[in-house]
Amino acid sequence: MAEQQTQLPARVDPFEELDLWSPFRLTRLLDPTWSRRLARSGAFVPAVDVAEDDKQYSVTVEVPGINKNDVTLEIQDNVLTIRGEKRSEREEKKEQMRYVERSYGSFSRSFTLPSNAKADQVRAAFKDGVLTIEIPKTEEPKARTISIR
Repeated sequence: MAEQQTQLPARVDPFEELDLWSPFRLTRLLDPTWSRRLARSGAFVPAVDVAEDDKQYSVTVEVPGINKNDVTLEIQDNVLTIRGEKRSEREEKKEQMRYVERSYGSFSRSFTLPSNAKADQVRAAFKDGVLTIEIPKTEEPKARTISIR
């Protein structure tokens, strides 16, 4: 029997996508099916949306069917890591086979925070299978005029 190798999902930095000219964004614009490839692998990979306004970054993670106690957030060396586990609650019956499209298992998503993120003030909320993470921004340094002598 041939040994099966599993591939880990590629690391994706959604903050890079906010940069209009980043190679990541240009590649994604040319290939809009990139996220479906991960889903077809059978691994549970929660969908992530990243938004930005003047005051903060917002990360929304879809984790349907997961209890908030099964999800953890960690920030280390300016990297935000979301870990969790989606457990299968189905009963195995050997008399019948059934087809299941839902994915189960452990997941981990890591994102490098931008330099203007206040990593010590991150807030998270969990409601109805959606994890929302708010990351405040530092104030942009204001330009000052320097007199020439």
